[in-house]
Amino acid sequence: MTFLIAITGGIGSGKSVVSEVLRVMGYDIYDCDSQAKRIMDTDPEIIDSIAQYVSAEAIFPDRTIDRKTLARIVFNDAAALTKLNGIVHETVRKHLDAWRQAPGGSHIKFVETAILYQSGLDRMVDEVWEVIAPDELRIDRVIKRNNMTRAEVERRIESQQYTPEQTHKHVRHIFNGYNDAILPQVSELLRDQKL
Repeated sequence: MTFLIAITGGIGSGKSVVSEVLRVMGYDIYDCDSQAKRIMDTDPEIIDSIAQYVSAEAIFPDRTIDRKTLARIVFNDAAALTKLNGIVHETVRKHLDAWRQAPGGSHIKFVETAILYQSGLDRMVDEVWEVIAPDELRIDRVIKRNNMTRAEVERRIESQQYTPEQTHKHVRHIFNGYNDAILPQVSELLRDQKL
């Protein structure tokens, strides 16, 4: 069985940087965000469910998803976010499981996700690498990268929170603050695991 490690952390923490370092090193990475978007865009049942249970306003007449409207709705309404997550997460978990079991690749694979615990992916992984950065730095990064307002970023951060009781039993930390170097930390974690 492939050893699966989650790369997690809130928006703007630097998960994608860690994933890119690992990708360059030759490891397989499953990007939950891009895979979920692809699945949402191509699965008519998911599109129907979003229209019915989240908001018909979030679906264009050509049956594509209006992502800006969907984000505005779910990041301002916790119940709508919960419904959306319920629609998408089960499909993503099944897709991830098939990807993990596919032949080929290395004996270790990584899954990048901002919502490890909310999605239920924490129950599928053997270990968690949590990327940590100061909130102010995260907010600044996302404002610059995504052209979002501070309030929008803070709502995203709040929506990704989880309780200490949800924490995986095998968590390692990668610090991505103002002066932290990522590569030495990743290399050390790989050495520690003999991976």
